[in-house]
Amino acid sequence: MKRRDFLLTTSTGLAFAATGALAETAMKPLSPMQWTDENGLTRFLKTDTDPLNGEFEKYPRCPYCGMMRQMFSHSRHLIVYANDTVDGTCSLHCAAISLSLNMDQGPVKIYAGDAGADGDMKPLGDALAMTYVVDPDKMGTMTAVSKFAFTDAEKAKAAAGPNAKLVSFDEALTLAYADMAKDTIAIRKRRGEKRAAAKKAQ
Repeated sequence: MKRRDFLLTTSTGLAFAATGALAETAMKPLSPMQWTDENGLTRFLKTDTDPLNGEFEKYPRCPYCGMMRQMFSHSRHLIVYANDTVDGTCSLHCAAISLSLNMDQGPVKIYAGDAGADGDMKPLGDALAMTYVVDPDKMGTMTAVSKFAFTDAEKAKAAAGPNAKLVSFDEALTLAYADMAKDTIAIRKRRGEKRAAAKKAQ
């Protein structure tokens, strides 16, 4: 038996062969953008060309915090990425997480719950055309500072407290990122306490 054939029949030989394959792959490096196109997190999202149809059935829970999106219809967001994948979140806070994790798949549409609409179940609106009320005196969804979107700018003004400000989606998103660290610390602490209490009660 030739030495090469013998090596390939042993585990050591297979390891050598695998190393050779890796070396060959290393010679043809992918750019970071090419790599995320093939391996990025949007591959775990649903491909959906009609995301508004049966929204809550398809996207019942926020994938980042686990909350039921229907319960937070006033603050929920729905992001449609360029590759037709869709991410449904409970809030601007969690939408900000999605947008940062999927930076190489630009969003083609971002929807937000219209907090000023009548009824308990709020419809979605085009987030980029909506007015966000950022109010430090009101607790928001996944944040200590509420950031709710309104289709009607007049309703947004009426809902704004004395310390609130009216901003665009981009401005609200920037503020969500600015609040991310302290909001995450507070959420982690609160959930840790709940887990400890539940474990103690068992």
